[in-house]
Amino acid sequence: MPTEEPIVLGPEDKHRAKTVMIHNPYNGAAVAEVCYADSADAEQACILAQQAFAETRRLSSWQRAVILNRIAAMLADQAAHVSRLIMLEAGKPIADARKEVERAIQTFRVAAEEAKRIGGDVTPADWTPGTEGRIALTRRFPIGLILGITPFNFPVNLVAHKLAPAIASGNPIIIKPAPQTPLSALWLGRTVREAGWPAGAISVLPCTNEVTAQLVADPRIAMLSFTGSASVGWMLRRQAATARVTLELGGNAAVIVCEDADLPKVVPKIVTGGFTYAGQSCISVQRVFVHASLQAELLEGLVGQLRSLTMGDPADASTRVGPMINEAAAIRAESWIAEAIKLGATLHAGGRRNGTTLEPTLLSGVANTAQLSCEEVFAPVVIVEAYENFADVLIAVNRSKYGLQAAIFTGQWKKIMQAWNELEVGAVLVDESTAWRADHLPYGGVKNSGIGREGVESAILEMTEARLLILPAES
Repeated sequence: MPTEEPIVLGPEDKHRAKTVMIHNPYNGAAVAEVCYADSADAEQACILAQQAFAETRRLSSWQRAVILNRIAAMLADQAAHVSRLIMLEAGKPIADARKEVERAIQTFRVAAEEAKRIGGDVTPADWTPGTEGRIALTRRFPIGLILGITPFNFPVNLVAHKLAPAIASGNPIIIKPAPQTPLSALWLGRTVREAGWPAGAISVLPCTNEVTAQLVADPRIAMLSFTGSASVGWMLRRQAATARVTLELGGNAAVIVCEDADLPKVVPKIVTGGFTYAGQSCISVQRVFVHASLQAELLEGLVGQLRSLTMGDPADASTRVGPMINEAAAIRAESWIAEAIKLGATLHAGGRRNGTTLEPTLLSGVANTAQLSCEEVFAPVVIVEAYENFADVLIAVNRSKYGLQAAIFTGQWKKIMQAWNELEVGAVLVDESTAWRADHLPYGGVKNSGIGREGVESAILEMTEARLLILPAES
C-alpha cells in the first residue's frame, strides 16, 4: 500500500491542542494526524449540547427522519471514501469495510423509520373505585445529552448505533471514538452537521482517558452508552454520574454442532464467523462444541477452508484475514495460543505471527483453565471440543462469565427450545454463526457481556423516558 500524506483533523490551533498520529495497522504508515480534545473542549461540548437540547427535543418526527435519511444518502454517496478510511485506520480488509458501510447506511435508514414510530399507550385508569372515567396517556420523551463511547472494530457502524437512535429520539450526543480509529467518527460527525442536525447537538471528541473520565463523571450527561471491553465498561459504570448506562461488552461466543448438523453448511459459517476481520468482533466464533461423532470430520473441513483463506494487505479486495489492530494485540493472542498448547491442546492450523498479522488458528483439547477457553481472545482463533451429552454441552457453554450470543446447528426443535431456555446469552442463533447480526434487532448480553440493549428501536427506548398524562373524569 502506498504511503499517503497525513491529513489533519481537529482544532485549528495546533499549538494548543495535543495531536496524535494514526497509523495503518498493516504497514505502520502514517494515515492522519488528529487533534485531541482537552478539558476545556469537553466542557464546551457539554455546554453546547445542553443549549442544543432545547431545539432537538422539539424537532418533529418527520424532521428527524429527513435528517437521518440525508445522512444515509451522504454516506452512500461517499461509501468508497469511508470504506477506505476504515481500511486505513482499522486495518479491516476493504471487502469487509465496504460491508460495514452498507450496514451503517441501513442503520441510519432504519432510524429514520423508527423516528416516526416512537409511540405510547392509551390505558383506561378506572381499575379501582374512585378512578371512574379517567384515561391515562403514555408518551416517550428524549432524556438529554448522550455520551457514546465506541470501539475500534466497527468504527462507522458502531458509531452509527449511537448517533442514529440519539438523532431519532431528539437527543444531543457526544461521541468519544476509539483512539485507534477516530477518522471515521470525525467524518460522520461532520456529515451529521451537514445533514441539518442542529449546531452543538453533535460533538466528536478524540481525547485522553483523563478527558473521557471527566465526561463520564459530568452530571449533565443523561446517559452513557459504551461499547468496548468488559473491564473498561464496568469501571466506567462505577464512575458514571448518571444512573442510566448501557454496556455492550465482550464475549467468547460458543457454537453447538449437533449430530444431525449439515457439516458442508456448518464449516463455512464457522470460518466466516471466527476469522472475518481477524476475529476482532465481540460475537466472533471462539468456542465450538461438536458432537463426538462429527469432530474429526468437522476439524478436517475447517482446516481445509483455513488453508484457502487469503491473508495480507487489507487494501487487496481478495484479502480475507488482515492485521490485528496492533502488534500488542497479536502478541497477546500468540501467547494465549502458546499457553493452551503448553496445557495440552492440539494445534491443527495456524499459530504463527508476523508483526500485526496472526495466522487463522484452530485448536482442540484446550483446557478449561486456559485463557483461550475462558477469556475473550478477540483474534483469529477458534477452539473445537467434542461432547457426548446435550445437557452437558449447555452447561459447558454457560460456564463462561460472558453471555452475548450463542449458536446451534440442528434440525431438532426440542434441542433448539432447550438451548433458548437454558443458555445464558442475549441471543441464540439457529443454523448460523454467532457473528450474525441484523442492525434493527435487539442486541446485547448478560453476565459480563453487559447491560441494556442496542439495535435502533431498543436504543431509542434506552434514550427516552415514559411520561404519563392522566385525564380527569368527565364533569
